[in-house]
Amino acid sequence: MPPKRPNDAVLESVDAPKAKKARTDAANAAPKASTTKGTDARAANGQPMNKLLPMNFSIPKKDPATTRIAAWNVAGMKACLSKGFKIYTPKEDADIWVLTETKMNAPSLEPALTKNYPYRYWSISTKPGYAGTCILSKVKPLHVSRSLPSHLHSDPDSTKGRIITLEFDNYYLVGTYVVNAGEKLKSMEAKKEWMKAFHLYLAELDAKKPVVWAGDVNCAPTAKDLAKGNDKWNKRPGYTEVECTAFKKLLAEVKLVDVWRDMNPNLEHYTFWDYRTFGRTKGDGWRLDMFVLSERIRDWVKSCEIRDDIYGASDHCPIVMDICIPVPDSTA
Repeated sequence: MPPKRPNDAVLESVDAPKAKKARTDAANAAPKASTTKGTDARAANGQPMNKLLPMNFSIPKKDPATTRIAAWNVAGMKACLSKGFKIYTPKEDADIWVLTETKMNAPSLEPALTKNYPYRYWSISTKPGYAGTCILSKVKPLHVSRSLPSHLHSDPDSTKGRIITLEFDNYYLVGTYVVNAGEKLKSMEAKKEWMKAFHLYLAELDAKKPVVWAGDVNCAPTAKDLAKGNDKWNKRPGYTEVECTAFKKLLAEVKLVDVWRDMNPNLEHYTFWDYRTFGRTKGDGWRLDMFVLSERIRDWVKSCEIRDDIYGASDHCPIVMDICIPVPDSTA
C-alpha cells in the first residue's frame, strides 16, 4: 500500500465525540456508527465516507452453487480483531479468506479465525511485525507454498509474508501482499525483482491450471483506480510507470483479467483510504485490492464487489467474489 501508516493509527470510538467535548464542531460532526451503507454522506465517486465500522449492515446471500472468496488487507491482525473483524466476518461467511498485512509473528489461534476454518495457512515475514499473509479455508487444498520459488527469485526468504499459494483440484489460489515500492520509491528495485519473478510464477501456474490471484496488489493500474492521479503519477508508490506497465504486461502476456474492473469499466471506486491524511472523508482513495483471474474462467464469476461500507477495522475495505468453481471435496 502507499506510504506506511503509523503503528498507533486507531480510529475514534463511536462515543468519542461525547467523551471529548472540547473538540471542534467539525470533529464532532464526523460520521458515527450507522446503518446498512455506513453513512448517508457520500464522496464524489458515490462511495460512503464512514470512518467507523457500521453497527448494522447486510451482506448479500451467496448462491450455494458458488464459492465465495473474500480478500482483506487487515492492517494488523491484532488491531483488526479488536475493531470489528469479529462482527463482520461471520456475516460474510466466505468459503475462503485471503488476509494480508497481518503483521503476525506466529499463527493466531483466535476463535474468530479458527472456528469455521479448519485449514489455515500463514506466511510469516522474516522481519518481526511486518507484512504477513494468511489464507483461511473451509476446504483442504492439495498443496501449499508460502514463498516464490527459488528458481525465480534470488532471495525467496524475502518473499515470506508476501504470498501463499493453495492448489485445489481445478485451480490455484494465489494470495498476495505485494511488495511496496516505498516512500520516495526507495524500494523500487526490490519491487522490480518481485514483479519479474511473480510474472514468471503466474505463467508457470496458469500453464497447469487456471489461476485466481487475490489480495493487495499494491498498484493502482489506471487513473480510474485512485483519486488525484495527476498529482501522484511517478511520485507515489503504487502509481508509477514502472509498476503500472508491469501490471498491464502481466495481464496481457499471461492472459489474466482484473475482474472488478472488467465488470465496472467506468467506476472510480477504491479499497484503501489513508488514515494519516484523512483520505476516507476526503474521498482520496486507491483501488489496491483485487481479484485477477485466468481469462478462461472469467465467465465463472457470478459477482465481484467492494464492501466499501466495511471500513474502520482497517484502512482497507474487503473485496468479495462469488465464483462458480466447485468447492473441492475435502474428504477425497
